[in-house]
Amino acid sequence: MNVETIGGVTLDDISFSYGETSLHFDVGLPRGAFAAVMGPSGSGKSTLLNLIAGFETPASGRIVIDGHDVTGLPPSARPVSMVFQENNLFAHLSVEANVGLGLSPSLRLSAENRATIAQALERTGLAGKGKRLPRQLSGGERQRVALARVLVRDRPVLLLDEPFASLGPALREEMLDLLMALHAERRPTVLLVTHHPGDAERIAERVVFVEDGKIAAAGTTAEFFADSGPEAFLRYIGQTRRASGIARKRT
Repeated sequence: MNVETIGGVTLDDISFSYGETSLHFDVGLPRGAFAAVMGPSGSGKSTLLNLIAGFETPASGRIVIDGHDVTGLPPSARPVSMVFQENNLFAHLSVEANVGLGLSPSLRLSAENRATIAQALERTGLAGKGKRLPRQLSGGERQRVALARVLVRDRPVLLLDEPFASLGPALREEMLDLLMALHAERRPTVLLVTHHPGDAERIAERVVFVEDGKIAAAGTTAEFFADSGPEAFLRYIGQTRRASGIARKRT
């Protein structure tokens, strides 16, 4: 794999292990791609994102972002933003302060910074709520704060580890709409971990399927959801859709 020509994000022959579990990732995504990362629980999806973000260090291989080898860089030096399932907000800080951390960890914010924060809050439907604490917000609003922080950071890579898993169906749809709008506006390279096949069909251009600690398949969403898609993936979504009562679409 000629990783320098891919742009976007590449995990080039990455090996990682914890305990007796070994993982191997070798995959590339072009700049601006929107990929759903799917696979059984415990297959290594979160680890894949953590390696890109720098929270885990590979035993071998390279992580390349837009042609630059970032394998040895700490998380703070990587051009990456990450949104977690639990939104990672500080309970004692206001909404605008939590967003401001994306610009300055010390919260030494200029007038320009504060204007940027206000614009991000308005863009994510949180105008007028900047002084509130996280406990005064709904679950969906807290995730909007996390997305607002992503907006002010404006990094070329966005990683989302099941950020809407705890939300109800209607609210999750609303958050997916917001995420799609942000992607269309900024065009970051996005990797979204999800267990919902419908989410992948609806918003992702590509799918990365992780199974048993390795990339079992990667390609376009249309290829994956066709009747001729990867066997392991079709077997997986058949199980998950029966469990959720969702019938698989036929075209």
